[in-house]
Amino acid sequence: MPVSENPLRGRTAVVTGAARGLGAAMARELSARGAKVALLGREERLMTRLGESLPGVSECWEVDVTDDRGMARAGEEVRARLGPPSVVIANAGVAESGPFAGSDPAVWRRVIEVNLIGSAATARTFVEDLFRTRGYFLQVASFASLGAAPMMSAYCASKAGAESFAHSLRAEVAHRHVGVGIAYINWTDTDMIRDSDQYPVLRELRGHMPPPARKVYAVEHVASRLVTAIERRRPSVYVPRWLRAAQLVRAAMPAVVTLVARRELPHLTAAEPFEATGLLGAGGRADQA
Repeated sequence: MPVSENPLRGRTAVVTGAARGLGAAMARELSARGAKVALLGREERLMTRLGESLPGVSECWEVDVTDDRGMARAGEEVRARLGPPSVVIANAGVAESGPFAGSDPAVWRRVIEVNLIGSAATARTFVEDLFRTRGYFLQVASFASLGAAPMMSAYCASKAGAESFAHSLRAEVAHRHVGVGIAYINWTDTDMIRDSDQYPVLRELRGHMPPPARKVYAVEHVASRLVTAIERRRPSVYVPRWLRAAQLVRAAMPAVVTLVARRELPHLTAAEPFEATGLLGAGGRADQA
């Protein structure tokens, strides 16, 4: 993907989880910068409405990223209608919270399937296109990839796995001139985060984080930063930027989190017992529909 004044202009970009939240915001940003956008997600009505609002060419496909056959069909249609993708963004994700003991196995497994296996299925569907276009794959990860948090075992495990998958893929495809980037993002103003704030314990857990770590960022700001990283074929992008420093102390983070949790969780549970949330956000509920 050559660097030019408008490196995305005329290129085909695939966005999973495009119906709402960060996926929809990235689709808007990509379209504004001249890309043709393939919207993939579970909510066709919302994606259709989004596509109608975009300034450039777009098409939408209702598909589950964990469905290999469905993704293969969508990939064929993307190529036929928009051309081979130069950019693929593995953004689709869900989350749940609550104690691992007594958690719903199906919900816990679904988080892993969407966030990790869905990312791999997305890459598998389009990697041959990226070879042809010398394109770029962006894995949307999380601060949770760097340091696990209590009550978020499935989400943290899935995002750490997605990060590791992206590192492995990068090494595997570098000689084919394909770039692979990882987006490390913190709290972003989406349905998922707003829904989590409805649970007092989750709200308290975030409240006990240092002030910079609990700030919520506008989804448009995060999307703009990620699309700029795509244009520049960055191997990583951190939103906020200070998250990069967390890499330097990554080895110490599990011990620190355990120490804080051992002190704070008894007080929080005494005030209100932890309960499983199920899949968070409107997107999570649509995923189970």
